[in-house]
Amino acid sequence: MEQRQERVLIETERHRIAGTLTLPRDGYRSRVSDLLNAPERDFVPLTDVTIELLDAEGPGTMHDFMAIARRHVVFVIPMGEAQGEGAGAPARHAPASL
Repeated sequence: MEQRQERVLIETERHRIAGTLTLPRDGYRSRVSDLLNAPERDFVPLTDVTIELLDAEGPGTMHDFMAIARRHVVFVIPMGEAQGEGAGAPARHAPASL
């Protein structure tokens, strides 16, 4: 199955998280909303992640991988297809300030 990488901004009650989702390129389950509404998924897996506390100043922390419990997600903003850097690795983006 061909896949694509989509950058997303996820907010929980305490954190703003920017990361990369891996989704099918086309068809079934190819949208961010499909992943969020899948009843068999309790966690949203992300790579190339930056996490910021909503009530604190600072650059946040970066992580190669994290899984976010769906029940903690307040909203998700798709930010577009991830652009590769170098050998096909997804680009790292800092979360956008709202």
